[in-house]
Amino acid sequence: MARVKGAMMTRKRRKSVLKAAKGYWGAKSKHFKMAKEAVMKSGNYAFIGRKLKKRDFRSLWITRISAQAKVNGINYSRFMCGLKKAGIDLNRKMLAELAVSDKEAFAALVEKAKAAL
Repeated sequence: MARVKGAMMTRKRRKSVLKAAKGYWGAKSKHFKMAKEAVMKSGNYAFIGRKLKKRDFRSLWITRISAQAKVNGINYSRFMCGLKKAGIDLNRKMLAELAVSDKEAFAALVEKAKAAL
């Protein structure tokens, strides 16, 4: 049986790594070894960034809800506690959207939360 050499797969692998490293500065975009390291590192940064994005958005939503709740005379933690007791199950993303775009609806939610406390 004939011996299988790995030239085709090696070239394919190197080509994909160099394609991913396109635009990197200097030898990182030209030399396979350096490109491979840079691509692995950037993959780690991308993974971490996807987690940080969720964290950042959650804190932004909480800030928006808190600001609008203070305008309506209640703090954030009391507001969230009141919503839970009232049985209103809205996530922070939707509450933040209401706080920004529909202040009357948010004020109605605040009143329900106050009544439940």
